[in-house]
Amino acid sequence: MARVPRGAALPPAAWWLWALGLAVAATRTTNPLVLALLVAVSAYVVAARRTSAPWSRSYAAFVRLGLAVLVIRLFFAVALGSPIPGTHTLLTLPEVPLPHWAQGIRIGGRISAEALLFALYDGLKLATLLICVGAANALANPVRLLKSLPGALYEVGVAVVVALTFAPHLVADVRRLRAARRLRGRPDRGLSGLLQVGLPVLEGALERSVALAASMDARGFGRTADVPPAVRRTTAALTLGGLLGVCAGTYGLLTAEGGTYGLPVLLAGLAAALAGLRLGGRRSPRTRYRPDVWGLRAWVTAGSGIATAALLALAAARDPAALHPGVVPLTAPTLPLLPAAAVLLGLLPAFIAPAPASEEPS
Repeated sequence: MARVPRGAALPPAAWWLWALGLAVAATRTTNPLVLALLVAVSAYVVAARRTSAPWSRSYAAFVRLGLAVLVIRLFFAVALGSPIPGTHTLLTLPEVPLPHWAQGIRIGGRISAEALLFALYDGLKLATLLICVGAANALANPVRLLKSLPGALYEVGVAVVVALTFAPHLVADVRRLRAARRLRGRPDRGLSGLLQVGLPVLEGALERSVALAASMDARGFGRTADVPPAVRRTTAALTLGGLLGVCAGTYGLLTAEGGTYGLPVLLAGLAAALAGLRLGGRRSPRTRYRPDVWGLRAWVTAGSGIATAALLALAAARDPAALHPGVVPLTAPTLPLLPAAAVLLGLLPAFIAPAPASEEPS
């Protein structure tokens, strides 16, 4: 099986920045047309640039997860009601009487079109966010992503990469064993087929985990250098304080009251967290073999996602009605041209990224 040349494939961090940019853009709107366009952009890029590696098949799982989230959101809107007032009644369910201390909560009752449409918009936003994250999982090599992590996060990154690669290999094993049973004329569906396929799959997953742990121990993973206690305490203080600053700054940017202090606190928190990560990297004195090189294609890929998020945030601030269509009264959503053009910037990786070829796990 041919391999993607290491210099040709984009760095995984570029794909993640692109996908996170689309995900942030999805949080800035509830317009179903814009959200559908974001899903279409991510699907087109995944179809055009994913490889045949096991993790590249995870996009469909995230799409199903997004649809499940959408259905659950609609179910709660129907079963538990909604605070959105409405005059267009779709159906009336039997209402369960609740005690007086549960005022404001109801089970059943009148279901209006306005409440159902509001739940649809809200669930579609979360589903789009999950699908965008699934695009990053399908395009980025998790093993190469581990190599780009700071040294202070290397042990955590190993655990995350093992967790991310376990599910795709598990799905591949299930498909392989079911195909083998079909070729032998044995049932591969139902409870009996599941039980007879599940044991070999779990056994293979256990053997792979033990072999991976042994190989990682032989290569020195998890071993740290001795550093003075003062350096450890300074690292912990900088990292923890930086993360708290990032949380406080992000909260300030999202609220109207914290617009004055949000950005300075966020920048100070980022600086402290980066300093803590750099100082913590001294505990992991390892070199990087063939580090990823950021070329023009990688920068354009990451920049297209960031630009999409920035332009959607700007459009939401200038014309919130276009990106947040109302449901009371009922109005048909329209596709705003400038936000749609901003979303289409996310298509750039489908044309500038290297052509897909089979990529084996390394």
